[in-house]
This record gives sequence, C-alpha cells and structure tokens, in this order.
Amino acid sequence: MVFGCHDCALVLSHRLTERIICWTFTIIKLIGKNAVEVRLTEKFSRKHPVFPVSLIKPYFQTGEDRFPSRHKTYTPQDIVVVEDSPVPLKNIINARKIRQNGKDQRQYLVRFKDQTAYKDKWLAEDAIPDGNLCLRRLRASRRAEQSNQ
Repeated sequence: MVFGCHDCALVLSHRLTERIICWTFTIIKLIGKNAVEVRLTEKFSRKHPVFPVSLIKPYFQTGEDRFPSRHKTYTPQDIVVVEDSPVPLKNIINARKIRQNGKDQRQYLVRFKDQTAYKDKWLAEDAIPDGNLCLRRLRASRRAEQSNQ
C-alpha cells in the first residue's frame, strides 16, 4: 500500500509529510475499522507505525509492468546528443569573472554560427576553439568603443 500525497498534507504534521509522502509500506494488520499498522523502513523507524485508513491507497505496478505493449515515451533527459564536431564560433559577446574553488576565473559568452542567442554559452578561455583569435577581436572592439567615448 502507498500513502496518498494530497491526504498526508491534510492530516500529518509538516515534518512527517515531507519525509513520508508517497512511500510504499507493507500493512501488518488492521487495527479496528479505522487504522492500520504498517512495517516502516529503517529511515522511518522513529515514527509511529499506525495510520488512519483514509491515508492508505492501493499500490499499482509501474505502467511498463502493467501494460507491456504500450509504447515508451521519452523525456528530454532520456535523449542524449553526442556532438562529434564542435560548432564554429561566430563571435564572443561578453566577458565576466566568476569565483570557482576559491579562484577567480574569466568566462566568455560565446555565440555559435547559425545559432540563436538562446544557444549562447559561458565558456572558459581554454574551452573556446580558436579562442585567441576571437578574444583579440573582442578586446579590439572594446578598445574601439572606449576611444569613441
């Protein structure tokens, strides 16, 4: 049997709700008509094992087990894209300093050819292919902007 998520929030304390929502437990015995005793896992060993029957919901197998002929749906994290060749750079748009592991590190906002601004990435200097050439162009454009002002 499994505890129902929406019911736990109404009846149990907030601290217990966070830890016990939708966990599967084995029912040991029925206590009267309105309560059940469950076998709690080691994680919940300090909790009282008796709960009202209104919180108990039947346990069902996963959809794949119950319906083997059903087609599997893929979520975005299931799809892995392997890039064999790096996408060429269009230009470096901006620079920033960040602190990682107690050290200052400079990162650059890179735009790739034939890509939208949505695909821009912050990369470290050593991760930029042809980084020296692109960085020279960025620095030259910044110097030109400063001299025009």
